[in-house]
Amino acid sequence: MTAEHLAARLRALPPDDRQAWLDGLSTRELVALRYYWPLHARPEQLPPPGDWDFWLVEAGRGYGKTRIGAEYIIEGAQTGKSRHMAAVARTAKDVRATVVEGVSGILACSHPSWRPHYEPSKCKLTWPNGAICTTFAAAEPESLRGPQHDRIWADELASWRYADAWDQLRYGLRIGAHPTCVVSTTPRPTPLMRKLRANPRTARVTGSTFDNAENLAPAFLQAMIDDYAGTRMGRQELYAEILDDVEGALWHGTLIEAGRHHWNETNPVPTMQRVVVGLDPATTSRKTSDEVGIVTCGIDSRGHVYVLHDASARYSPDEWGRQGVVQYHGHSADRIVAETNQGGDMVATIIRGIDSTVAYQGVHAKRGKHLRAEPVVALYEQGKVHHVGYFSELEQEMTSWVPHESPSPNRVDALVYAITALMVRRSVAAAPAPMDQPSRWVLG
Repeated sequence: MTAEHLAARLRALPPDDRQAWLDGLSTRELVALRYYWPLHARPEQLPPPGDWDFWLVEAGRGYGKTRIGAEYIIEGAQTGKSRHMAAVARTAKDVRATVVEGVSGILACSHPSWRPHYEPSKCKLTWPNGAICTTFAAAEPESLRGPQHDRIWADELASWRYADAWDQLRYGLRIGAHPTCVVSTTPRPTPLMRKLRANPRTARVTGSTFDNAENLAPAFLQAMIDDYAGTRMGRQELYAEILDDVEGALWHGTLIEAGRHHWNETNPVPTMQRVVVGLDPATTSRKTSDEVGIVTCGIDSRGHVYVLHDASARYSPDEWGRQGVVQYHGHSADRIVAETNQGGDMVATIIRGIDSTVAYQGVHAKRGKHLRAEPVVALYEQGKVHHVGYFSELEQEMTSWVPHESPSPNRVDALVYAITALMVRRSVAAAPAPMDQPSRWVLG
């Protein structure tokens, strides 16, 4: 009896009789039921009816978005509907840790007798019937130029840095009788996502974290409630609401979008005259500690600033020190600029202990955060700051931070330090008889 027939029999039984019926099944039949996705999925987790090209799943954390994408790829291979598939995530690490090897990834959701052969070095999964799924990192959009697919899974599209990655992926959706794509993501108010939602060929499904509560650990749910309940961010992370600009915020999405540099092969980033890594450290490394802001910016010959990378996250002191050094060398930066109000000499000690050759500068901030940020906002208004691609978490913080009302903006602080250092140094360089810059300066 097939898994489909077994599932039909199970559903037809009264609830009180199901366990006795399951106890009479063989191990093989139980395994077949375990991996039969239509038995376990909620209706909204199955492909929607109708004629669509894009299935957009915008939902909160823990909703089951990853499982939807993985099962969509597996179903394409099992049924023979798809032979040349693709699975794309934000970074190579996300591809392997979430899409392929994650607890709800392709390997974990595959029946043991129909598990694909995974070749990480070739970025390829191959099923017994010859169906193939190639994996890609959206951080490398040039790798998506050329390959053709009949089914695609795009994971966390709203957080992809380069819009060109989506364009190249979409252009490759061109073989088979009806090539389709599932997009699983937490929503963000980006132009790309707005365009996808408005596409008449898109079938959109939304949902909250609590739709999947029975399959989530109580500790996870409680942590989400403790961190996000009653907050604006909770509306996005838990309930998948699309958050637009906030009244009172210093930055607005249109301001950032107006200066965005859409990087691709024909539109490269200008040569940088100087590059600075801005660092807003945290003095503790508990789960409840603030994130550490690590933002890298450069300035070109015109005096325009380019936001090159955001490596902000929750780190221990040793971890943020090492990450700062990695960004410093990775971007051939001229120096690391870090706030020293709380850490004092500790920041310099950590960085020097990791790499004594790093050029470091401490910043002692006397003025409030909003006063430090205002000159940087003015540069955005003048069209002199350009984000190279999308930085979803940084931009979310920028457009939702209201001075004196919102929590301390760690990514924004790092951004402000980096841009201020670039512009201050530019002013010093333009002044007569410039003197060597001290190793420590006061902001405000």
